[in-house]
Amino acid sequence: RPPGRPMCVWLVSVYSLLYSSSHRTGLLAGLQRLRSERRMCDVVLETGGASFPCHRALLASSSDYFWALFGDNMLERFAPSVSLPALTPGGLEAVLDFLYSGWLSLSPSTLPVVLEAARYLQVEAAVSICERFIADGLCAGNCCRYANLAERHGLPNSLEAANHTIATEMRALLRENREGLLELNIQSLMAVLDADEIPGVKEVELIKLALDWLGANAPLPLLRSNLLLSRLRFGLVATSDLAALSHAHRAMATPLVRSQLTRALEYHALGSAQPIRQSRQTSLRALPNRVLLVGGGAAADCPEQQMLTFDLRTRTFSSLASGVPRRLRRHCVCSVGGFLFVIGGEEVREGDEDGGKSVTVTTTNQVWRYDPRFECWEEAGSMQERRVQFACCVVEDVIYAIGGRHTNPETNTRTSVASVEFYDMASGTWRRGATMPRPVYGHASAVLGNGIYVSGGGNQVRNHGGINQRGSREVLFWDLKGKVWEKRASMSIGRFGHRMATAHGHIYALLGMYEPFCDIERYDSRVNHWTRLRPLLSGSFSYGLASTPSGSLLLFGGKKWNDGQEVTVKSVLQYDTARDRWREICQLPRPLSGTEYRKKKRCQQNLSESYLHLYLKYWRDAESYLQ
Repeated sequence: RPPGRPMCVWLVSVYSLLYSSSHRTGLLAGLQRLRSERRMCDVVLETGGASFPCHRALLASSSDYFWALFGDNMLERFAPSVSLPALTPGGLEAVLDFLYSGWLSLSPSTLPVVLEAARYLQVEAAVSICERFIADGLCAGNCCRYANLAERHGLPNSLEAANHTIATEMRALLRENREGLLELNIQSLMAVLDADEIPGVKEVELIKLALDWLGANAPLPLLRSNLLLSRLRFGLVATSDLAALSHAHRAMATPLVRSQLTRALEYHALGSAQPIRQSRQTSLRALPNRVLLVGGGAAADCPEQQMLTFDLRTRTFSSLASGVPRRLRRHCVCSVGGFLFVIGGEEVREGDEDGGKSVTVTTTNQVWRYDPRFECWEEAGSMQERRVQFACCVVEDVIYAIGGRHTNPETNTRTSVASVEFYDMASGTWRRGATMPRPVYGHASAVLGNGIYVSGGGNQVRNHGGINQRGSREVLFWDLKGKVWEKRASMSIGRFGHRMATAHGHIYALLGMYEPFCDIERYDSRVNHWTRLRPLLSGSFSYGLASTPSGSLLLFGGKKWNDGQEVTVKSVLQYDTARDRWREICQLPRPLSGTEYRKKKRCQQNLSESYLHLYLKYWRDAESYLQ
């Protein structure tokens, strides 16, 4: 201590603070015993001819309603009994049992009255338990009833979960519980019709449901019917059905709905320009969580026409009813605006010759377009050149076909090409692009930013031993703004018949046909450098490759060498780009090679819908004002 200052002595008291977990349980058990014996009860709650003796202190400490009811300025403060005519005896008893024990007895049949009592008495803990009960028990049989219950009592989380279940189970509900849909509250029905995923249901069925709902809940203000019908996507309905639906209900004659019907008819008349004129009104109700596998087969000479969908969430496959119009191999597949394009390749035809089967293979320049809205195929404008083993990619809704080779029908010789062409969807024709520095086929392409990267491939080089199909390490970049081809850092391995994919801003190059090792590598465009990564589990080629929204890569089927023989496999491998790790996640329904993939994407809304959105905003603002 400083000189001249008194000495300070600090006394420290040490103590422990202990907690008994059984005290609260014992306290509630004691109060419950007093209630059951009707001892020390100072108030009786009455409803529906039933009486419930209780303790004011416990009620006021557990419920905001009773806290206010027994306040200083209320007549019920010292009243011997309180009448609660808004509640049922069963609901009130269940909530009182919860207050005295912490246990809430619930079942699907008692949920409405219990939730009514918990909401009325402002017992939020009981309300939360009811919300959990709703969320955990949602199914096709109760989702409509629970949605109405959640909407009536103002439970946003439960309402959102119930609406999601209704959208997911809509196909079954239309078939088995249409009455429940017609009794649905309007907020839930609008939320369901706003959903981006309603599996297995045609838009015309949703339109009929909305019109039936309007008929069952009439009369309805014009404002609300417009808000409901504006959620429908008339661009997904055939022209013939639109003409019939336009006179099905008086609500279809309003200016707002008429404008949407006119837009849908204009969209159907666009022809080849439909993919680049997408809007929410023409977007499929399907989220981008599926991969579409087109063509391929167990043997190269026997390609199939089937199309398989792979669900990324459930890891299951399903077949589409509509198959590819031709038996193709070494073709390319891409999608624009929700439409699928199958381009070029070799058409395999079987015939009878001299009493036996014959197979003819022809290189084609045909382009087929698949419209999933109506599950139909139509032939689009053909490429200027026949192409096989070429690269195909999409940049800003433009399809590019790069390189490849074709067969001269007169001399039966195969020739590599360096030409590039792109598909002008406005006119439905193919136009020439910047020619590559050299002819190439068996190469791979990937899009990063607004540029196209092309790697590997080969050219037919004849020597004394025949044709050398050695792969190339070269990487070219096409700057679409400058419209020129530029060289980039070469891969560490020469590749032919390989695959490339883009994930997390990098390009990944995977195995090709003539590679002695299973190495893959990653390209970083910022530093123009390739990096070797963990090798594939086993050598494979002629597989399908897709990238997932999470950035993983999926390999579907393909071929591998086994004792000098090509063996088709059905494994589905996943490469985690973040952890540099391979694993097998499932298997194809059957061995498959040569399949082409396309990831389903939801169409984006263009600026042509801005006026409609402003119109809808006006209606919504007006509705809020009226409410």
